[in-house]
Amino acid sequence: MGLFEDLSRFLESRLDEFLRANPHLEVMALEEQLRGQEEDAIALLGDLKRREVQLQESILATAQEVQLWHGRVQKAKAANRLDLLQPAQEREAALLRQGNHLWGQMTGVKGRLEQTRALQQQIHSKRRELKVKIAQAEATRAAAKAAAKTAPDSADWETTGWQQSPYLGSRALNDPLEETFQRWETEKELEDLKRQMGR
Repeated sequence: MGLFEDLSRFLESRLDEFLRANPHLEVMALEEQLRGQEEDAIALLGDLKRREVQLQESILATAQEVQLWHGRVQKAKAANRLDLLQPAQEREAALLRQGNHLWGQMTGVKGRLEQTRALQQQIHSKRRELKVKIAQAEATRAAAKAAAKTAPDSADWETTGWQQSPYLGSRALNDPLEETFQRWETEKELEDLKRQMGR
C-alpha cells in the first residue's frame, strides 16, 4: 500500500506542478473533472429512474393483491367462515404494510431523483461557464502567439500532451517516443560502462 500511496502523491504533486506552469490548463482540468461528475450524475439518474419504475410496478401489484384479499375478507365475513376470515385479514394487513413500505421507498427515490437532477443541472451550467472561459483563454493565447510569431515553445509542447486521450498508455506497443528513449538510455549506459572500463 505504501508504494501506491507514494506513487499517488508523486502524480498529484507532478500534476500540481504542471498546472502551475500552465495556468490556462487548470480550467481545462476542472472542466474534465466536471464532465466526469456529470457523467456520474447522469448514470445515477438512470439507476434511480429504473428503481422508480420497479417500485411503481411493485406498488401496483401489491395494491391488486390487497384488493383481492379485501374481497376474500368480505366473502369470508358474509359466509361466516371464521376459520378463513382471520388468516385473510392477516394477509390483507401484511400486504398493506408491504405497500406502505414500498411507498416510503418510492418517496425516497423520488427525492433523490430531484436532488440528482438539480445537481446534474448545476454541474452542466458550470461546465458551460468553463467552456466559455476555455474558449476565451485559447483566443487570448492564440492572439499572443500570433503577436509573438515565434516557434512553438516548451509550454505548447507540454499542453499538446495534456489534450491527448488520458487512456493512451505511455508504454503502448510501437510507441516511437518510447523506442527513442530506450535506445538513448541504452547508448548512455554503454558509454558510461566504456568510460568505467577505460579507467
